[in-house]
Amino acid sequence: MDARGTVAAGFEPVRDAFVRNFAGRGERGAAVAVYRHGHKVVDLWAGTRDVDGTEPWAVDTAQIVRSATKGVAAAVPLLLHQRGQIDLDAPVATYWPEFKANGKERVLVRHLLSHRAGVPALDRPLTPAEAIDGVSGPHAVAAQAPAWEPGTDHGYHAQTYSWLIGELVKRVTGRTVGRWIAEEIARPLGLDFWVGLPADEAHRVGRVGPVEAPPLDGGALRLRPKRSVSEAYADPASLTRRAFGAIDPLADENDSAYRAAELPASGGISTARALARCYAAMIGEVDGHRLFAPATLTLARTEESAGPDRVLVVGTRFGLGFMLHGSGAPLLAPGSFGHPGRGGSLGFADPESGIAFGYVTNGLQKGVTADPRAQALITAVRSAV
Repeated sequence: MDARGTVAAGFEPVRDAFVRNFAGRGERGAAVAVYRHGHKVVDLWAGTRDVDGTEPWAVDTAQIVRSATKGVAAAVPLLLHQRGQIDLDAPVATYWPEFKANGKERVLVRHLLSHRAGVPALDRPLTPAEAIDGVSGPHAVAAQAPAWEPGTDHGYHAQTYSWLIGELVKRVTGRTVGRWIAEEIARPLGLDFWVGLPADEAHRVGRVGPVEAPPLDGGALRLRPKRSVSEAYADPASLTRRAFGAIDPLADENDSAYRAAELPASGGISTARALARCYAAMIGEVDGHRLFAPATLTLARTEESAGPDRVLVVGTRFGLGFMLHGSGAPLLAPGSFGHPGRGGSLGFADPESGIAFGYVTNGLQKGVTADPRAQALITAVRSAV
């Protein structure tokens, strides 16, 4: 596999790991980018732009990154807090009065960001058309009774995060979350990142699809998930299945209407370069731009939720909107924060080493938080720093 792009001296192991992902881990098309102390040190791409095609991945190819979107979207309420427009300890109903229905009057803004609001699932799932209409989702989560007493436990809000964060931002700013990201984050930083893909950028975006991971070298078996995890995903009545099934049937992620919709939980479209550059600006200055003040950076990666996750059925750790390094979501180091996308994509930053990382793929493998291709790249970055 011919990997194109650039690698700074000392980061050659990342190129090697990237190439090995194509040879032994089922990669079809992908890109990886790494910044260190605000400067790009890795920018690689290879394979095909479509998971089922032959056209080569181009320098500007972008892909849907699923829940890696959540990390960029989480920056919005944190920046609004930094600007004095949102109080993280205020009830959500302060900004969105309808949300207090059915026992949610004490849900705080910080609970939305740390997956403690208790509404990861809906009593009636939304159709794909309802999920993207901008009205049905906010109405459904506002009316939904919580699955547990808000603030007392955590469970991954896989899909409902879209409408929770999106409507909060709209009520506070009068702008949709996609527009806010475009105007306040993507444009100043020059990011090829969209929550709501413009029609004139659609030609750059590849098709995604499922791929099977090959057996490990030597015929070794891959580790299987614990039985409790497998059973949770298999049981239609479980909170796990209901959370991931809040849109039913699953939307076609290659559909132009879905890509144009503003779904900050799962619908962001990005290059690896944009993910890495965005995280680099969260932890320091990039070409004169910085997103997070030191106090906001501390908020992003201070643990808010930890332990068994009611939805993912494994131990997870969350700060305010970001997954934190741990056994459930291994990142670079204990101080790292970011967000994976189910199937592979990942963005994160590690302030102590100055590393910011972005990886996107069109081949979606099984797994939510620890894709083996991304983990191989992280291991290579760790060896370089």
